[in-house]
Amino acid sequence: MAKIISASIDLSKIDKSKIVNGKDGRMYLDVTIIANDKPDQYGRDTQIIQGQSKEEREQKVQKVYLGNGKTMWSNGSKPKPEGGTLPAISQDIPF
Repeated sequence: MAKIISASIDLSKIDKSKIVNGKDGRMYLDVTIIANDKPDQYGRDTQIIQGQSKEEREQKVQKVYLGNGKTMWSNGSKPKPEGGTLPAISQDIPF
């Protein structure tokens, strides 16, 4: 399913030792993006955490939470507004 997600991360929470130099001379940070089925009370349905190695995952090292986001578009449609459903429209419209 295609989605556009708007998100932000807190740069001060990045473990600088996790930044790696690529072969192209640029610096990279592995992140994991978690898309939840249901948004929270603020409409955010995405969490961003710092990437972990296999060993860190096996040792259950605590995840570093970097930020969050919300789905802005999904398969050509906007997500439902915060609060769930749209209001019902009356069938008694006079025109």
